[in-house]
Amino acid sequence: MSHRRAVGALLGLSGGTFLYTTAEALPIGLLLPMAADLAVSPSRVGMLVTAYGAVVVVASIPLTALARRIPRRRLLSALLAGFVVSTAITVFASTFALLLAARMATAATHALFWAVVVPAAAELFRPGLRGRVVAIVFAGGSVALVLGVPAGTWLGERAGWRISFLAVAGLGAIVLVAVAALLPSTPPDEGHAARGATPDVQRFWLLVAVAILTTAGAIAAYTYVALFVTEVSGFAASSVGAILLARGVASVLGILAVGAVVDRSPWLALVATIAVQSVALFGLYAIGDRPAAAVILLALAGLAFAAFTAVLGGVVLQVAPGRSDLAAATVSAAVNVGITGGALVAGLALPGHGVHSTVLIGALLGVVALAVAATAVRNGHSPAAGHPVRGAQQEEPGVREGSTAASRVLAPSARGRGDHHAVEYAPPAGP
Repeated sequence: MSHRRAVGALLGLSGGTFLYTTAEALPIGLLLPMAADLAVSPSRVGMLVTAYGAVVVVASIPLTALARRIPRRRLLSALLAGFVVSTAITVFASTFALLLAARMATAATHALFWAVVVPAAAELFRPGLRGRVVAIVFAGGSVALVLGVPAGTWLGERAGWRISFLAVAGLGAIVLVAVAALLPSTPPDEGHAARGATPDVQRFWLLVAVAILTTAGAIAAYTYVALFVTEVSGFAASSVGAILLARGVASVLGILAVGAVVDRSPWLALVATIAVQSVALFGLYAIGDRPAAAVILLALAGLAFAAFTAVLGGVVLQVAPGRSDLAAATVSAAVNVGITGGALVAGLALPGHGVHSTVLIGALLGVVALAVAATAVRNGHSPAAGHPVRGAQQEEPGVREGSTAASRVLAPSARGRGDHHAVEYAPPAGP
């Protein structure tokens, strides 16, 4: 498989994470126009987001098990086609019931897509670049929060919410064509990312617990961030959008930064991101009433959590005790449990203890996650750095650290079994 084609396929997969994240969160920004058009209460429109997350939690593992024999290109193409169709139904839905059904169909494809996209992307390149590849895939989701959701909200406010979803469906068709044309037909049981590089049942389940706790901590603090910056930090309501944009930009930077180091020390990177998030949230609790400090700490918390999610995908490929797609599905479900649990706990604390308590809860959950992650590190054969990847090659001379262009950072994998697109990769000569 050529270098250019591998990079194109990777960018297509990252585009898929961009689309799914945008589609999942878009009803939040378009809550009021959707409610008015459908003649329902805003709380019922909010159910579109809640039901979406519930489907992802419930369906991730069973759907991944059912689809375990389908080649990656065929499966991901079918999922993206399903995304386009269900999103198009959303556009033309005349009743809330039909809209809810379309959203749940989209969520079902989301559940399976996120389970398969990580090993599929990793298969495109050699084992030593797994963490960096996963970071690029997850960057699509962060860019969606910075660009996709705000742009969709802006478009929906001016042209109608249905036009926003129509634009998402159109972009989905473009990504579908790219993935179908560029992704190799890799049998799901072949290739270096089909199973964990160094399987470890105990560390895997510790990782699942870390995913739940860290996500719950991040969401507990983030759910009421608008209330925090207005009531505690003293910002005007009109400033909330700019503050969230700063956090979103920091999230993208966090993924880019961790992508440069995650392949060297994945477990150390995981622990570091949790620690930074906890410190930032403790800082918000202590000095969040200072406007400048609040903006910096909110951005730092966003940077840390985005970096954490990117590292998490790479570590799953390392310790998965069996098939990596089933392991990724389990962790995806765990993240969604954390999202639901974090929002619930913060909501329960808010009436009695105020919005200040939400960031403290987030920080404390992060401390517990840090302790669990430290236990996983101690249980490993190589503390902090984690297990080496079996079969990983040495860094090729043509792959430079710190390169910003994906085409210069990534080198295609040399697969052969069952994949007529694969070719041997010869690193360029010279320094």
